[in-house]
Amino acid sequence: MNVPQMNERHSFCDRKETCSPSRKPKPPKPQNAITIAVSSRALFSMDQEQEIYEQQGMEDYLSYQIKHETQPFAPGPAFPFIKAVEVVNARLRELYPDSEELFDVVLMTSNHAHVGLRLINSINHHQLLIERFCMTGGNSPIGYLKAYHTNLYLSADSGKVREAIEEGIAAATVFSTGRVPEVPETQLRVAFDGDAVLFSDESERIYKAHGLDNFVPGGPLKCFLEALGKLQQKFYAKGQRLDCPIRTYLVTARSAASSGTRALKTLRSWGLETDEALFLAGAPKGPMLEKIRPHIFFDDQMFHVEGAAELGTVAAHVPYGIAQKIPAKTGKDTTKEMQAKQLE
Repeated sequence: MNVPQMNERHSFCDRKETCSPSRKPKPPKPQNAITIAVSSRALFSMDQEQEIYEQQGMEDYLSYQIKHETQPFAPGPAFPFIKAVEVVNARLRELYPDSEELFDVVLMTSNHAHVGLRLINSINHHQLLIERFCMTGGNSPIGYLKAYHTNLYLSADSGKVREAIEEGIAAATVFSTGRVPEVPETQLRVAFDGDAVLFSDESERIYKAHGLDNFVPGGPLKCFLEALGKLQQKFYAKGQRLDCPIRTYLVTARSAASSGTRALKTLRSWGLETDEALFLAGAPKGPMLEKIRPHIFFDDQMFHVEGAAELGTVAAHVPYGIAQKIPAKTGKDTTKEMQAKQLE
C-alpha cells in the first residue's frame, strides 16, 4: 500500500519562491489542524458504482470508473458539511493569516488508485479544497486515521465507523436524505444528541446512583465539540461572537427538568458550551432539526437519525452505547460478508 507523503503535494511551490495567487491555500500541518477524514461515498453519491461492484465484481467496477473518470460525482450527504467547513476556513484566514488552526479535510478511501483520477476530477469540478488523499486499494483505511491526526471520521460504512470508535476516534455513519438539504451557506451548524454522543452512555446509571449534580464522562464526540469550541474562541477573541460562522446545538429527547442541569453543568465542567440547548422531553427531533437546518446532526439511535433524514436533515449515526441499533433495511453492516463488499 502506498500512503501519500505529507510533504510531496507542495513540490511545485517548493521549487519557487512564490506561488501564483490563484493557487489553492496551503493546507496546515496535520498536528495544528482540526482534521476531518471523509470517505468517498460520504462525500459523493456513488450508489450506482457501489451496485456495479457488488453485482459484477471489482474488475467491472474499475473499468466503469476509468471509462467515466471525466464525469464528476454528484454531491453526497457529507458534501454540504465539507463546503461549510471551507467557509469557516476562509473567515479564519482573514482574521489570522498566519495561523494553521484551521479545518483540514482528508479524503480517506478504500478505493483503488484507478478511481483516484475520477475523485480528483470531482473535487476539482466542485472546487473543494481537499489536498490530502489516502487510497488503500481495498484494505480498511482505519489504521491510518491516527497518523493523519483525525478529529472526526465520516463514512457511509458503519463497520468502518465502529472500527474507528473502537480506536478512540470520533466517527459517525452518514446517511443521505434523498434530497438536497437546505442549509446556510455562511455558517457551519452542527447539532449533537447528548447521551452516547457528547456524554457517555453511563449518564443514566450515574444519575440514578449519585443524583443530578454529578458530572458524567465524555462520549465519543466530546473531542469534536472541543475542537469546534476552540475555533469559536478565535472568532470571539476578535469580537465576533454574534457573527461567528460556527454554531453548535445540543438536541436531546431528555427533559430539562430531569437532565438539563446535569448536561449543562457537565459541559461547563469541561470548559465547553453549545450555542443552543433544546430539551424535547420525548418529542420527535426531526421537526426541530428542520427549523435549525444543521449541516450535520449526530445521534446514537437510528430512530432519531431516520426521523431527521425524512425531513431533510443530514443525520449521522454514532454506533456507541447500549441504545444504538441499525435496522436491517439500511443494508449496512448486517453481516461480515456485507462489510467485506463495502468500498469507501
